[in-house]
Amino acid sequence: MLKNKNERGQALVIIAIALIVLVGILGLVIDGGNAFLDRRKAQNAADSAALAAAVTRIRGETDWVAAALTVAASNGYNSDGIKNVVTVYSPPADGPFAGNVEYIQVIITSHVDTYFAKVIGKSEVTNIVKATARSKPSEVRELLHGLAVVSLAPTSNCSNQKSFWVHGEATLDITGGGVFINSNNNDCALIQQGNGSIRIRDTNQITVVGGASIQKPQLLTPGVAIGGTPINYPPPFFMPDVKCGTELAEISEDGTSMSPGYWDDKFPPEGVTHLESGVYCLNDGFEINGNQTLEGHNVTFKIEHGKVRFGGDANIIIDAPSAGENKGLLIYLPMENNSQVILNGGSESTFKGTILAPASEIVINGNHSKAGFQSQIIGYRIDAAGDSQVVIVYDNEQNYDAVTMPEVQLSQ
Repeated sequence: MLKNKNERGQALVIIAIALIVLVGILGLVIDGGNAFLDRRKAQNAADSAALAAAVTRIRGETDWVAAALTVAASNGYNSDGIKNVVTVYSPPADGPFAGNVEYIQVIITSHVDTYFAKVIGKSEVTNIVKATARSKPSEVRELLHGLAVVSLAPTSNCSNQKSFWVHGEATLDITGGGVFINSNNNDCALIQQGNGSIRIRDTNQITVVGGASIQKPQLLTPGVAIGGTPINYPPPFFMPDVKCGTELAEISEDGTSMSPGYWDDKFPPEGVTHLESGVYCLNDGFEINGNQTLEGHNVTFKIEHGKVRFGGDANIIIDAPSAGENKGLLIYLPMENNSQVILNGGSESTFKGTILAPASEIVINGNHSKAGFQSQIIGYRIDAAGDSQVVIVYDNEQNYDAVTMPEVQLSQ
């Protein structure tokens, strides 16, 4: 049957419409795909440019804007004003970090030509992507936000590698700072057994990254906060640069006092009861037995090798320097020395200053001293044992401040 002219005309209209629809679909698929690929590419370029600017500024260089533009150009966005525009802001122009000069924002506006979408009047697609990076410089500040007692171990178990164990009759009586347990063990990052207790006398907390195994919750005051933010290990601050110079420590003629310097034998030597102010670099540990007496003011002990062990009946009165580069640093075991530290002492003992042993187990056996430890105690693992109340008072003015690591972080 022959079709008339009107029917043939209708077919042409339908075919034309179908072609337009087909071209539109092709435009959506091909041009949309190109726009999507460009957006991903532009986002990667913005991220890289923001990080490059942050790193450059952390290094103390002034051309951090140029660094961002150079990296963006190397990734295909040269800010020619036609195909793309790259802008750099600090503080950011918008977003959650607007107004904060620690942050650098890179915005890339990219114009992508279309092919098939031109048929429907769309000659280009515009992508706008943003990236923000943090450039936090180093600063001198209290260690780990002024926490009084810290176990740094990022992992632990419930048997022979406990992270923080308080047991027996030990009581940690803490003022001025909190307790922090860095282990991510969900079952027993903190273990409380027997009558072991922690009492914090202010608004600070007992914070655990992982979980806790607690026999008597009422002995932990003000309770335990689970799910804390972990600390990187090694910790994010520069370790102390403790120098002893070239001098060797010397014993006085009467054998009762000692000058600072290097010492390779057992420390303190027999008969020495007084230490002159200064730095003591010890190569065979630091051990004071029961009934011994030792007094030293404005002293720092760097334990290069060997353990630290203070006997329960010893009379120990030592305090850290009140000024200088070692201000507030009392006992320091470098990362290379993971020997055990046992803290004890008689009723008249007094310790003032930071005890920093980032790779060591610290056993706090305690003493009955009312003064106790006017210290910040930082170790890899903490074991609070014994049968006495251990007073720990943290005061930033009496403890060591360190240079924190600079931070470069992609934030958005």
